[in-house]
This record gives sequence, structure tokens and C-alpha cells, in this order.
Amino acid sequence: MAEILNLNQARKAKAKTDAKTKAAENRAKFGRAKVDKALDAARAEKLKRDLDGAKREE
Repeated sequence: MAEILNLNQARKAKAKTDAKTKAAENRAKFGRAKVDKALDAARAEKLKRDLDGAKREE
């Protein structure tokens, strides 16, 4: 015989796991320090300058 399942508890458990995964995504996306963001921006700007400086004139 199949196991008895409380649908209310199953719904709440699914909502809880969905919330945890959403929170983990948000921590990865928005949980960075201002210094880390500035460092990444500076690296991207330096890479852009180096690439523009290596272009050949035609």
C-alpha cells in the first residue's frame, strides 16, 4: 500500500526548498562587498584599455 502523504506539509516543504534555492542565488548575485565589485570593474577597465591599445590602425 502507498505511503500516506499530507499535501499541506508537502506544499510547505516544497515552498521552503524553493525559498532556500532562491536565497542562495540572491546571495551569489547580490552578496558581494563594494570592494569586490570595484575590483572587478577595475580589472574589466584595464582589460578593455589593454585590448584597445593592442589594436592596429588601418
